[in-house]
Amino acid sequence: MGVYNEQGASIEEIETHNMVLKDGKDTSGPQRRMSTPDSGCTHSSKVPPKDVTDMMFMVGGWTKDDHSCLVEQFCPEFNEWKSAARMVKQRGDVAVGTLDNKLYTVGGEDNIRCSSNVERYDPDTDSWSADVAPLSSPRSGVCVVTMDGYLYAIGGHDGIAAINTVERYDQKMNAWSKQTPMLTRRSRAVAAVLGDHLYVIGGNDGVRTLNSVEKYNPEDGTWSVCAHMSTPRENAGCAVYLGHIYVAGGRDDLGLSLCSAERLDPDTTRWTPVKRMRSKRDNVSLVVFNAALLAAGGTDGVSDLKTIEVYNSESNSWRHFGSMKSKHPGGRVAVLY
Repeated sequence: MGVYNEQGASIEEIETHNMVLKDGKDTSGPQRRMSTPDSGCTHSSKVPPKDVTDMMFMVGGWTKDDHSCLVEQFCPEFNEWKSAARMVKQRGDVAVGTLDNKLYTVGGEDNIRCSSNVERYDPDTDSWSADVAPLSSPRSGVCVVTMDGYLYAIGGHDGIAAINTVERYDQKMNAWSKQTPMLTRRSRAVAAVLGDHLYVIGGNDGVRTLNSVEKYNPEDGTWSVCAHMSTPRENAGCAVYLGHIYVAGGRDDLGLSLCSAERLDPDTTRWTPVKRMRSKRDNVSLVVFNAALLAAGGTDGVSDLKTIEVYNSESNSWRHFGSMKSKHPGGRVAVLY
């Protein structure tokens, strides 16, 4: 049980300067709270402050040989991971988002077909509900993000081709409505909300891996082209941290797993490189948990990983930060704030 180091010993003490806790939220600047398909980690002491309320989950992990779809929750008060209820429908390549203190799993696929299924997890009851309205069409490789009280499902692959469809979920109506489609077809892209815009980054258009970026303005429903990343990526991790959009890992146009990372400055609208992660991580989750930026899981091209890294913005460096109980190939981390 718990968070372990590379030798299997329990990690009990963590440098506090990497884990600044302020009401469990990132107070680095004005920004909208986003959720990523995207973590898992540990706490800076055995006894956390009473105001820590962030909850972190690793959701899913599915292969044709292992349909377990495991779900884990990190418990900072005990410095360990524990098992949680599994999804109702077993599937891989599923997107994970958050809305109103609930987890949502969107789309995905099994060995036969893509899915339009959407499920909702309630951490208070440790249970999944399948009574959520499905997407308008089946797809895998969709990315999910929360903005202005709505859940957005963006792009994906319908089993035939990558698509540029964008749908928005209204939980009060329990209904999805189509929004203005993206300028580019994208599967396995990542998304983030910063300021008043929704950014969609990288992915694959069905022919090549993309380094292009576009942003959506919900006020007028328009998409516009942004500065490109330096590296084409799909299946990357993405999170908003200290007023920037960070993107790390994924795989490139040759299908090679990446350890590189970069960030977008919204003021200069330029991407700049960030120190590489310690491990190559395709299908990595990048999240902010208790004010720390974490990279969790993924695959290095040979093995599925259950290790976690934490980023130190002051030294521009990554370090090992423990591991989850289980491997989650294709699984994603989400944080409830």
